[in-house]
Amino acid sequence: MGTRLLGAKIRADLRPLLDGDEKVVLDFSGVDTVTNSFADECIAKLLLEMSLDQLKSKTTFTGLTPMAERSILTALKRRRMQIAGN
Repeated sequence: MGTRLLGAKIRADLRPLLDGDEKVVLDFSGVDTVTNSFADECIAKLLLEMSLDQLKSKTTFTGLTPMAERSILTALKRRRMQIAGN
């Protein structure tokens, strides 16, 4: 999971699922690498459409390696800072 292009595609597929009533499970089992750019494009850009609390209530993550988790958290933090600055 390394490119913005792939992140955008997955976000487009993910977005309609987040409008449902059930929590969306994002399973990263078997994924060794998640780049910051992928994490930003796929997950953190959702903060442009919903709050972090809404995102947390709609999603859960499984199978994350510590490095992948760090990339996702970094992307979320940077995106939140960018939004707060605007």
